[in-house]
Amino acid sequence: MSSEQESPSKSEKRGLLSRWRRKNKAEAVVQAQEAQINIHVEESSGSLQEPVKKTGPLEIKTEPVVTTELEPPVEGQPLESLSAQKSVSSVVEVTPPAQSAVPAGSSVPETAKADSHSVVMAEPSTKQKDTETEKKKRPNRFSRALSRTSAGLGAFFLGRKEISDELLEELETLLLMADTGVDVTSEIINELTDRVKRGELNDSNTLKTELHRVLLEIVSPCEQALDVSGKQPFVLLVVGVNGVGKTTTIGKLAQRFQREGRTVMLAAGDTFRAAAVEQLQVWGERNNVQVVAQHTGADSASVIYDAVESARAKDIDVLIADTAGRLHTKSNLMEELEKVKRVMSKLDETAPHEVLLVLDAGTGQNALNQMAEFNQAVGVSGLALTKLDGTAKGGVAFALSRRFNVPLRYVGLGEGVDDLQVFRAEDYVKAVLSDN
Repeated sequence: MSSEQESPSKSEKRGLLSRWRRKNKAEAVVQAQEAQINIHVEESSGSLQEPVKKTGPLEIKTEPVVTTELEPPVEGQPLESLSAQKSVSSVVEVTPPAQSAVPAGSSVPETAKADSHSVVMAEPSTKQKDTETEKKKRPNRFSRALSRTSAGLGAFFLGRKEISDELLEELETLLLMADTGVDVTSEIINELTDRVKRGELNDSNTLKTELHRVLLEIVSPCEQALDVSGKQPFVLLVVGVNGVGKTTTIGKLAQRFQREGRTVMLAAGDTFRAAAVEQLQVWGERNNVQVVAQHTGADSASVIYDAVESARAKDIDVLIADTAGRLHTKSNLMEELEKVKRVMSKLDETAPHEVLLVLDAGTGQNALNQMAEFNQAVGVSGLALTKLDGTAKGGVAFALSRRFNVPLRYVGLGEGVDDLQVFRAEDYVKAVLSDN
C-alpha cells in the first residue's frame, strides 16, 4: 500500500481519537456534577441522622487517563476496543464530605438526636390535651339543641346586677315565649318574687341560681329511664299524631336496645300512611331487625297481634309496635287505637307494657292537649319529646311535667341515630339557662 493511501487513514483515526477525548472530558464533568448534587440531597435527607462536623469542600478526583496518554489505535484494531478503553478510563472517584446538619465550624451537642425524638414523642400527648380542652369548651348535646331557648333565658342574666319589678316582668315574658305555659310561669314568678321580698335574692346571679333550682324541682320527678327487663317480650306501643317522628324514633330505639345486647322485633302497625311500612322495613334492614308487616290498608290490630305472637315464639326481648298517626281530635281514630290495645291483651294481659307518646316540641302548648287525649284513650306511660333542635322551645317539658307527672323517657336532639338521648333533668335545665 502506498504512503498516499496510508496518510488519509491515519489522519481519520487521529480525528476520531480527538473527538473521543473531548467527549470523554465532557462526560467526566457531568458525572462529577451529578455526584455533587447527590451528595447535597443526601445531606438534606440525612439532617435527622446523627450530625458530624463537615470535613471540607467537595473533592473530585479523576484518573489521569482521562486527559493524557491514550494509545492511539493501531491499524486493524476494532473500534469496540476504544469503547472498552473509554469505560475504564472514565471512572470518576468522588470523595464525599461528611454530612452536616449545621453550618461548618459550629458544634452540635450530643443530645441533639435524643431531643429531637423526645419532641416527636411528646407531640401526641400535647394533641390529646388540646382535644380534651376543646371538648370541655364545647356545649353538650342538650345545650346545642336548646340553643334557641338559652339565647333568651341564658343571655338574660348577663351583665345584670339589681333585681327590680321590670326585671321580673321581663323574665316572665321570656318564660312564656319558651313555651313554659301560663300556669307554670305564674308559679315560678310568684315563688321568685316571694324570695326577693324576703331579701333572699339580692342580684341577678342569685336569681339565676334560684330559677335553676325551681326548674330542676319541676322536671326531676319525670327523670325515669325506661326499663324493658322483666317481661319477654317487652311490648312497646308507640303512638302520636301525624308527623311527630314516630317511625324514626322507633328505628333509633331499636338500635339503642341492640347496643344493650337485646333482641328486637318491629311491627309495622301504620298501615294507613303511604310508604310507612316500607320506611319501617328500611329501618329494620339497617339495624338487621325482623319486621312483621302486611300490605298497606290492612288491619293494624291484626298486624300487631301477629307480631306479638311471633315475638313470643322466637323469644324476642323487645317488640316495638308502630301505629298510624292520628289527630287527637278524631274520636273514631282514637277508638281504633283502643282496639289495638285490646287485641294485644288477648295474648298478654299486661301488654302493652309501655305506651310511649311521641310529641313534637315545636307544637308548644298543643302538646298538652295531645297528651290529655292519648292518655285518656290508651293510658300513656312515657313521653318522647322530639325535634328540640329545630324551632322548638324547651319550656314545654316543664309544662308537661308539672301537669301530668308522666316520665319523660327520651328527647330528640337531632337527626342522627345517637341524637335520641335519655332525658336527664340536670343537663336539660343547664342547657335551658346556658349563656353560651
